Amino acid sequence: MNALYDIIGVPFGYLMRLIYSLCNNYAVAIILFTVITKILLFPVNYKTQKSSARMQLLNPKLEKLKKSFANNPQRLQEEQQKLYQQEGVNPMGSCLPMFIQMFLLFGVIDVIYKPITHILDISKNVINQACGIAGADKSNLRCELITMEHLRDNADKYSSLPEKFLSKVTEFTDQFTIFGANLGRTPTLHPESWTKEAIVLCAIPFLAGLSQLLVSVYSQMHQKKVNPASQPGGGCLTFMTYFFPILSIWFAFQVPAGVGFYWIWSSIFSFIITFALNCYFTPERIKVINEQEKEKARIYAEKHPNKKTFMQKMMEQQAALEQQNNGGSSSGKANGVSRSEQNKQNRDKLKEARRRMAEKYGDSYDDNDDED
Repeated sequence: MNALYDIIGVPFGYLMRLIYSLCNNYAVAIILFTVITKILLFPVNYKTQKSSARMQLLNPKLEKLKKSFANNPQRLQEEQQKLYQQEGVNPMGSCLPMFIQMFLLFGVIDVIYKPITHILDISKNVINQACGIAGADKSNLRCELITMEHLRDNADKYSSLPEKFLSKVTEFTDQFTIFGANLGRTPTLHPESWTKEAIVLCAIPFLAGLSQLLVSVYSQMHQKKVNPASQPGGGCLTFMTYFFPILSIWFAFQVPAGVGFYWIWSSIFSFIITFALNCYFTPERIKVINEQEKEKARIYAEKHPNKKTFMQKMMEQQAALEQQNNGGSSSGKANGVSRSEQNKQNRDKLKEARRRMAEKYGDSYDDNDDED
């Protein structure tokens, strides 16, 4: 797992180092880092929200299919996939942003846990020596944070390290704060004393949960507004709306405060982007976009007749699976044809092949020769 953090954290480390060199404040650097990553991800968010808005246009047709094939789930699934293909809509389009967000989170965590590596650009050999002085396990992801805390009270033990380690880390530690709270420390509900730093650290997870709740509640309200018919039972949706913010609070108490601080701003900017895109994708505009996308899909299909779309591949896989299941069913049917009918078709094909062979070599052939 540490190797995964190392790989993903490197590019984010370069970005964070550049931002920090410009503002020289870690909290401000996290905010700017969040803004830049949101800008980089905006095309993905735009495409996802456009796909979601287009899906809203399909809901009446989907509801009609559900009523028509209420007693035939297999046929319903086939018809839904055909509809997605005709409209050029990918129902799995929302998975990519979720994956990218998870990918981004690994990078952020690594940058927060390893500021000496990513921001101060000190060599690994020197960092290992410093971790040894602090008595921190080198395999521990929090090794650098432990070293920074140890250095504050034992600075003289690090004076002999090269690359100006002591001066760089000391200066950086002073900027590793927000309202006097060290963002490298993990928040707790049971501090030794409720100092200003303890209060700020404890507030960060709750603010992260509230900001996540803001996004969840707004998304739910917007969904009900644009498609009230798709919300027949809101129990599960309501549970998920509050579950993820609570989960965010719990998780923010398990990681350095810098991660929770990042989540706060990430949720705030996500809300702003989502709100802006919802305002942009009006019903009138999305109808125009939908027609344009359908035309693009049609032209692309004509230019690339042999290239299969995602939905076509899904339909072929579904058909192959159904054929396999039907072939092994106890009813003795395959593709809607009984086994006796299939055997008769095979005998007819065999007779036809023998007849053609006889004609080719000038022999006589009688169908009765094949009768038992």
